[in-house]
Amino acid sequence: MSMSETSPRNDASTGSEWWRSAVIYQIYPRSFADQSGDGIGDLPGITSKLDDLRDLGIDAIWLSPFMTSPQKDAGYDVADYCDVDPIFGTLADFDAMLAAAHERKIRVIVDLVPNHSSDQHVWFQQALAAAPGSAERERYMFRDGKGENGEIAPNNWESVFGGPAWTRTTNADGTLGQWYLHIFDSSQPDFNWSNDEVREEFRRILRFWLDRGVDGFRVDVAHGMVKADGLPDYTPNPDGGSMGGDATDVPYWGQDGVHDIYRDWHQLLAEYEGDRALCGEAWLPTIEQTTKWVRPGEMHQTFNFAYLETPWAADAQRAVITKSLASYGGVGAPSTWVLSNHDVVRHATRLALTIDNPQGEGIGPNTPGPRPDAALGLRRARAASTMMLALPGSAYLYQGEELGLPEVIDLPDDARQDPTWFRTNKKRYGRDGCRVPLPWVGNAPAFGFNETGEAWLPQPVGFAAFARDVQRGVKESTLSLYTNALTLRADFGLGTGTLEWNDQYGSDVVAFKNGDIEVITNFGAAPVELGDKTVLIASEPDIDGAVPTDVTVWVRDV
Repeated sequence: MSMSETSPRNDASTGSEWWRSAVIYQIYPRSFADQSGDGIGDLPGITSKLDDLRDLGIDAIWLSPFMTSPQKDAGYDVADYCDVDPIFGTLADFDAMLAAAHERKIRVIVDLVPNHSSDQHVWFQQALAAAPGSAERERYMFRDGKGENGEIAPNNWESVFGGPAWTRTTNADGTLGQWYLHIFDSSQPDFNWSNDEVREEFRRILRFWLDRGVDGFRVDVAHGMVKADGLPDYTPNPDGGSMGGDATDVPYWGQDGVHDIYRDWHQLLAEYEGDRALCGEAWLPTIEQTTKWVRPGEMHQTFNFAYLETPWAADAQRAVITKSLASYGGVGAPSTWVLSNHDVVRHATRLALTIDNPQGEGIGPNTPGPRPDAALGLRRARAASTMMLALPGSAYLYQGEELGLPEVIDLPDDARQDPTWFRTNKKRYGRDGCRVPLPWVGNAPAFGFNETGEAWLPQPVGFAAFARDVQRGVKESTLSLYTNALTLRADFGLGTGTLEWNDQYGSDVVAFKNGDIEVITNFGAAPVELGDKTVLIASEPDIDGAVPTDVTVWVRDV
């Protein structure tokens, strides 16, 4: 057997903090479980399903925003950072959910959106009513326009959601006024993070939730917030997604000043007991750049989006794992593995696609051409998840992936709600397809999402086959696969282990050893003979001495 270590620091054991090896389950509250019956998930609904998550074997939950919001962007437009939006419940409901989670030894991470607020936030309303140059306007990014009458936007920046990143205000007397910056939707004005009042307000917000007992924060757009001096023009690479391709000088992403903010927050969290954690959503061009966010004294985790975006091919998978372990280990941080979330096509569909931008060009209801191969996508998703859960470090799961849920492709146009859909004149399908409410019971109204049958996005008939009650206790189900993998991951300490590559099976196979477990994923056409080994888990049933294509197994020597 040929073994080689990827790096002298390729494990997550540089410390004992829980976040170094945790499996964290993302809850998208409006689509998880609905106790009130209005068609939108809520905090009491989450509380009612915590036993299911405990039985799955996760260590923590991360809740997408549930704070007060007009819901122009599904809660990522916050109007009050220290209260619960009525559609999700009350602060008392949050406290009850938090206590119930902690009783089950499940930690709770809440989403924080510091790059921008809702335009309904009291600060922004005060800014609109105030004069240019006022203290109220200094909390946001207001600027005079160019041209003879200020009719030209301050620069050429484009919104991530499509269209210009600037909107012009109207004064009380009806005349046109200054412009304000919104890297996302026009209802989401960007804060001015060079303003001390903004920095102090977010310290207050962090303490508000930490004092209630939360275990950490997932920081939305953690690569944003600070903008380059002078706000220079910038034209992104049209093929580069939200990061503009391989650009390293995007004036509104990845600016050095943002690290001062996280060093300050790190010190604030350190005042609290329990290893409170910061996890950053930092979309950056390279893994090496991403790991700057988890240097000592800054964030504790950041999502490994390079891993999420890696093609389903042996050489690509081996390369991204090697680079991730070396880069994150080089700064003393764990890699955080992730395959799906609320912003991307579910990997049970994505891994069967060959197009680069499926949210924009490939999977809408009116798109010509063949539909994704659902069976192939699910087979690869099960194999990918089984491999991911054996890697050292922390893993993130997105609600419903443990059921094998596919992307909902055929949503009718009039049901879509993602701002991307509207801001691009219905050219980009956006993220609604991964946000459809979950199926809990195969033969119940709304598949058990609630008792009334209401759902804020329509659920497809095919969801019945994926329902939790249909899969529970079924040996071959995706739910059983995840449950067994999480049990074995904990039993064998894989999250705090060390990876050693095994190259004996050839270039079409990704194989490695983590402690006593050997993991083999076959990307090739020919079966991989196992020899005299005991199979502990397999992503497909009935493995008989060999690993077929698109299958992952965990084995031990007899």
